[in-house]
Amino acid sequence: MPSDAVLHQAAALCLTYPDDDLQARLSLLREAAPQLREFVDHAALTPVRELAAHYVEVFDPEGLHSLYLSRWTDGGDAGRLGRAAEGVPFEDLYRRHGLEFTGEERPDFLPAVLEYAARTGDTEPLTRHREGLERLRSRLAGLRTPYASVLDAVCAILPTVCTSAPTVRTTPTTVRTTPPTAYIP
Repeated sequence: MPSDAVLHQAAALCLTYPDDDLQARLSLLREAAPQLREFVDHAALTPVRELAAHYVEVFDPEGLHSLYLSRWTDGGDAGRLGRAAEGVPFEDLYRRHGLEFTGEERPDFLPAVLEYAARTGDTEPLTRHREGLERLRSRLAGLRTPYASVLDAVCAILPTVCTSAPTVRTTPTTVRTTPPTAYIP
């Protein structure tokens, strides 16, 4: 099995807008990350234009399958751009690790976060957004899109996070501090 970093980088490539560069890398992706084989095989058999049209249809930024992590945690507020870890904005987290965010997408774009994880080994931003990633994965599976297999692979290597609060006993217990009184008939 490939390292998590290789899978993160390969998944980032699979989740970006498909173009001729992706098509040229498919054999490398197939070898490097066998967990992505379902998607890679589909992409290899599908013309780039058709793959691109499907991508746009599936990943509408304002729709139910957004690749922006803040969509899943911040109510979709594009102005907030999401928080990566410990309340730190994604751009600040990237800078902290010597990376500069460039491009047309927002810093909470899942492929960017996957690439960050691949380069730094820091999966905290992905783990922090695991619940949203699981919801996205489930919705993609419901569509029966090959992109679901990419999210399956990403979620499979993330640590499990307990999102529910621990159970706290709220029923008072009685502690007997005196010996019981004997019953004498």
